[in-house]
Amino acid sequence: MSVEVVAWSADWARDFERVAADLRTALAAVPGSRVEHVGSTSVPGLAAKPILDIDVIVPPAAVPAAVSALTEIGYVHRGDLGVVGREAFVAPDDSPRRHVYVCAAGTTNVRNHLAVRDALRTHQDLRDAYAEVKRALAADPDMDIDTYIARKSAVLQRVLAVSGEFTDAELHAIHLLNDPAASKS
Repeated sequence: MSVEVVAWSADWARDFERVAADLRTALAAVPGSRVEHVGSTSVPGLAAKPILDIDVIVPPAAVPAAVSALTEIGYVHRGDLGVVGREAFVAPDDSPRRHVYVCAAGTTNVRNHLAVRDALRTHQDLRDAYAEVKRALAADPDMDIDTYIARKSAVLQRVLAVSGEFTDAELHAIHLLNDPAASKS
């Protein structure tokens, strides 16, 4: 299956706000919750897969309440999918297409999402380099999503290094999560 990467669309910000409003309503009783637009669709001007990434960030103790709040409005809980501190969901509809995660605040995973978004919003050179890699990978009709993620890892490591928010060990862990084959090299 190929990977689709398209030019950035202002619709993504509007779509996020609509979904986020529903999520915030559902999470009203979950103290300390916030809804963040992350991933490439959250970076103006960045080419992206046309799927929103949304992190619901809550204090670690509030993860079960947030999971419950989302399931009550029709989201299907899929578990952590191998990422500790992050619970994945299937949305009740696909308008817009989106990935929604409940994330424990302070985890490397959520810090990674926010750092990448913020660095790409402020460093045009990195945003352009990342877009170039994404487009080149997506141009391969045989590209699968796992290979796509792995091959973006090097440029994402550059983006994360600019953020200055991660230890070498955390950067290595993020790299291995994105590119499991790297552990064999």
